[in-house]
Amino acid sequence: MRTRRTLAAALSLPLAASLVTLGVAPGAGAAPAAQTGQTSEYTVLLEDGANRDAALSAVRAAGGTVTKENTAIGALTVTAPASGFVQRVAASEAIVGATHARSIGTAPQQPGVTPEAVRQRDLVEKENQFGPRASARKAAPDPRGQQATAGLDPLDDQLWGLNMVRSTLARDKQAGDRRVTVGVLDTGVDGTHPDIAPNFDAALSRNFTVDIPYDSTGAVVDGPCEFRGCVDPANHDGGGHGTHVAGTIAAAANGFGISGVAPNVTLVNIRGGQDSGYFFLQPVVDALTYGADIGLDVINMSFYVDPWLYNCTANPADSPEAQLEQRTTIAAVQRALNYAHRKGVTLVGALGNNHEDLGKPRTDYSSPDYPAGATYARPIDNADCLDLPTEGEHVISVAALGPSGTKADYSNYGVEQATVSAPGGYYRDGVGTDWYLANENLILSTYPRNIALEDGAIDADGNITPAGQSLGVQKDCTSGVCGYYQFLQGTSMAAPHATGVAALIVSQYGTADKDRPGTLTMAPDKVEKVLRGTATKRACPVPPTVSYANVGRPAEFDATCEGTEKFNGFYGSGIVDAYGAVTRGKDYLK
Repeated sequence: MRTRRTLAAALSLPLAASLVTLGVAPGAGAAPAAQTGQTSEYTVLLEDGANRDAALSAVRAAGGTVTKENTAIGALTVTAPASGFVQRVAASEAIVGATHARSIGTAPQQPGVTPEAVRQRDLVEKENQFGPRASARKAAPDPRGQQATAGLDPLDDQLWGLNMVRSTLARDKQAGDRRVTVGVLDTGVDGTHPDIAPNFDAALSRNFTVDIPYDSTGAVVDGPCEFRGCVDPANHDGGGHGTHVAGTIAAAANGFGISGVAPNVTLVNIRGGQDSGYFFLQPVVDALTYGADIGLDVINMSFYVDPWLYNCTANPADSPEAQLEQRTTIAAVQRALNYAHRKGVTLVGALGNNHEDLGKPRTDYSSPDYPAGATYARPIDNADCLDLPTEGEHVISVAALGPSGTKADYSNYGVEQATVSAPGGYYRDGVGTDWYLANENLILSTYPRNIALEDGAIDADGNITPAGQSLGVQKDCTSGVCGYYQFLQGTSMAAPHATGVAALIVSQYGTADKDRPGTLTMAPDKVEKVLRGTATKRACPVPPTVSYANVGRPAEFDATCEGTEKFNGFYGSGIVDAYGAVTRGKDYLK
């Protein structure tokens, strides 16, 4: 979920009428430190049914100025003094609460702080994989490709995930319908990638983020802005994560590179993630409401809303102001999810990479992760703490599996949270075999050229460097046009497999959308019913407690599966099955 952009770690268009840009909470035990006289941006959430004039008066009385509004969820973007505003404005009965968004202006860089220090926030999506590549090893029996023949494109024989979800078998029946639109709410989508471009809708795509060069402490966040106004184009990916997700969903089956689970559906970039991999409240809710307004059928959400890994309503470890900000975040995100669901959007989320049972008490050591240096230990109780958006209502939450079908060591789990499971990659899968610690145990997908250059995976001439080779970075060229591909792992990679299957379900069973001629629609509850009903059932392992000590993981990774074959905390309702969904889905629509 959290994108990291180094090999060394080996891991302005008009908006819809209801949508404007909102703010986000940097948050900490108390409000973030501010310079004297500094102004900040805030998100202010109105109470349901509140008098708007009363809310505006409360904002003005607290010293704020409204700059934008999202009418879909009742949120205001406000500039105000950097200290005291949250508590002052929340005193109004017309206001749910407010969250810090960002300081206005940029702070000077602190000596010794680099963008990479910020990007090393999730150690799962790339591992330290320097060593022999699996392709250079002695061949061994490998369960990864037994369910179907190789796919249609040159690199598809490495996509064990397509075989696990039986996408290649499904294509004879349904490869996706271009009238079905899938939103990628992520770090952006490289709409120029030769495997993305055929299915990319540039006209509908939007970027809801503004690059943040530095945080309020002076630490580098996104680094220097690449484009005027610090706003990247809507066909640009500043982190690489979103393009990888998009490729798994719908890379074109065009005889080039790879193909996706649903290779004929339409991709729309609704960017809500920073270059650095942060996903703040403002762009996330903006993207969700915009996606709903334009009639997207499915939205993939492989992230959590920063700065809190878990947003709690009243955590005693948090200050009153931090508690208020988290309650505001919970309310705002849920309103946006509700809005999208009501408008017919199927919502798919990544379950998370913290190897935690989300239904059990635990400690969060990683929040708030913005600004730099603000984290502290917080006890987490699932009764009043949520990992958003995946634990929000109406979200299909996806756990990650390795090539052998086992739960990946990093994947979160839980009978209250896991909806389904899907291939996410597991570098340490296959212990005792020749494919243990192999790049090919991960998920191969599309890689933006600009990020490959920044990572050092390719040189200025487009040749793969030794560092890139060690990580299995690949290149495919036709008539002088080249595309690049990288291996990643995470529940971020599992979710798009489920999203692709959901898109196939809409393609197969959807009906003409009377409100948007030329498109299809399907009620999200029906999509979920087919997705869950046709998933391949998988029982808990025996014994149900799995230790990952044999792959070098400490006891904190031990995981206990609860539930039945029909539904359990590791697999949810089962492993998503594209072929089953498009051939047996009608059985679940009666």
